[in-house]
Amino acid sequence: MAVQGAGTVLRVRRRLLVVPFVLALAAAGCGGGGSHATQKAASKFRGGELHPTIAPANFALRDQSGKLVSLTGQHGHFAIITFLYTNCPDVCPLIASNLGQVQRQLAGDGTKVSVLGVSVDPKRDTSAAVRQFIRLHRLSPDFHYLTGTRAQLAKVWKAYGILVRPGKLDTVDHAAYEMLVDPKGRARLIYNPTVKAADVVHDIKALLS
Repeated sequence: MAVQGAGTVLRVRRRLLVVPFVLALAAAGCGGGGSHATQKAASKFRGGELHPTIAPANFALRDQSGKLVSLTGQHGHFAIITFLYTNCPDVCPLIASNLGQVQRQLAGDGTKVSVLGVSVDPKRDTSAAVRQFIRLHRLSPDFHYLTGTRAQLAKVWKAYGILVRPGKLDTVDHAAYEMLVDPKGRARLIYNPTVKAADVVHDIKALLS
């Protein structure tokens, strides 16, 4: 697995999200990036808090059903942004599984959470591959696996500081993190790709309290 994102600094410039990464690449595979945001020593949250909160860059892409999904369209409920690809051998399935659990657990309390999973492999993330990935991981319709042309996706990668490049053995090296956006459209917390579903659920409930 190639690990990217040894350190992350977040700031806003004219309402655009800028995420410069200090990259540390290990062996081949899917890129999993540990991210660090400013966090208080005695924080009630398990993710890295963003101080100040920021308005992440908007984007609109098609999901597995062909629906055009935008970040601003998620206002009114929580949304989680992440980056993945269907042929990933390690981190991406873990991300999908954990975020799917978050959605299922909170749905029981009536709390809606959308996941916006942006593809980093436009060539192989075909409609058929994406639908199979959704079925395999038993993801809900609110898990939006977003695809597009390389040019369309590259704009999102750049806005969110995602470096994408070919890895060994047909893998894709890419920075991986999860960003929690609150119902007002403010990015509140950052997680590394191995975060447990229970930690995200805990933080969302803390934001609701």
